Amino acid sequence: MKSFIAALISCNMISMVCATEAVDSSVPAERPGTPQAAVTTFTSPAEDTLPDNAFGQLVQQGHAIFVATKANAPEFVGNGLSCTNCHLEQGRKADSAPLWGAYPMYPAYRKKNNKVNTYAERIQGCFQFSMNGKPPPADSQVIAALTAYSYWLATGAPTGQALPGRSYPEVPEPVAGFDLVKGKAIYAAQCAVCHANDGQGQKAGGEYVFPPLWGKDSFNWGAGMHRINTAAGFIKSNMPLGKGGTLSADEAWHVAAYMNSHERPKDPRMIAGSVEQTRLKFHADDGVNLYGQEVNGVILGRGTQ
Repeated sequence: MKSFIAALISCNMISMVCATEAVDSSVPAERPGTPQAAVTTFTSPAEDTLPDNAFGQLVQQGHAIFVATKANAPEFVGNGLSCTNCHLEQGRKADSAPLWGAYPMYPAYRKKNNKVNTYAERIQGCFQFSMNGKPPPADSQVIAALTAYSYWLATGAPTGQALPGRSYPEVPEPVAGFDLVKGKAIYAAQCAVCHANDGQGQKAGGEYVFPPLWGKDSFNWGAGMHRINTAAGFIKSNMPLGKGGTLSADEAWHVAAYMNSHERPKDPRMIAGSVEQTRLKFHADDGVNLYGQEVNGVILGRGTQ
């Protein structure tokens, strides 16, 4: 138990990115001329309340998978990301798709696959798209452990109620649209120190301490974070790491667009190897994205190995 608590405290809060579906802003809009009221977000239970029994052990296992996914569930991960790259502070941080905000909202309909999903299916989707891997079986130990960890973090949360901070806030698109040139400059000034000039992240001891944002070890074209509007919400609230909220809404959009103007692993739903057919079926009405668009003379979506 002590090792679990120490891990929670000392775990490196490495940055983005993972795929989470865009939902309504979790913060009420500020009315012109009036100060915005402080929003109280849900608080997960303290680490020392975890019971020392079989349930506590399963939660510990789920935490270990969550913070070091490839190391603890290698057969289901195809890139260099971990769950905590998008769900910061081990799935606790508000405005970073915290687990306490997700677990109580399932079962839920998802437009992405046009069906009502269980929480287990939601996790499976993360492995398929964000981890560029394969879904663990619904009855697997991996799903059981991650579900137990989510359930524990949501202790006391109301069921079926969208809590403040449960997602990435919506950020208004720049009036003139996003600008890749501006995004490149913002990336160089604000992001490259952690994620490297080439967007491939940084490693220590063979493991990523700052994740790649594009390329073969990043999320694939089916992940929710490929949507510029989703990535802008995450970036605005959480990046640069430890300085969330310092970028303007426009800056968040520009740099999100720049990040998602690079090639990454192909969408596993690709139809007969056709980017255009895949775009029409899965991406034409999927938020703001560059899938299937030509950027710098290259049609995005063919994938990278």
